[in-house]
Amino acid sequence: MTEVSPAWLLTKVTSPVVGATGLHHIEGAAKAVDLELKDEELTYLEEPYVPHPLAGVMAQNKRK
Repeated sequence: MTEVSPAWLLTKVTSPVVGATGLHHIEGAAKAVDLELKDEELTYLEEPYVPHPLAGVMAQNKRK
C-alpha cells in the first residue's frame, strides 16, 4: 500500500507528499512514480468508495 496509494493519487492529481514522517515514506512515494496502475486495478481500488456530503470547513468550499 505504501506504493499503491500514492500511485493511485497520481492518476487523479499532482500533489506533494504531506505528512511523511520517515525516509521509508519518501522512498515508497518515489517508487510510486514508476508504478503504472491498469484501468482494471483503478476500478478495483475505487469500487468500495461511496460519496458523502462534505462536512465542517470543507462544506463551505462549494462552487457558487
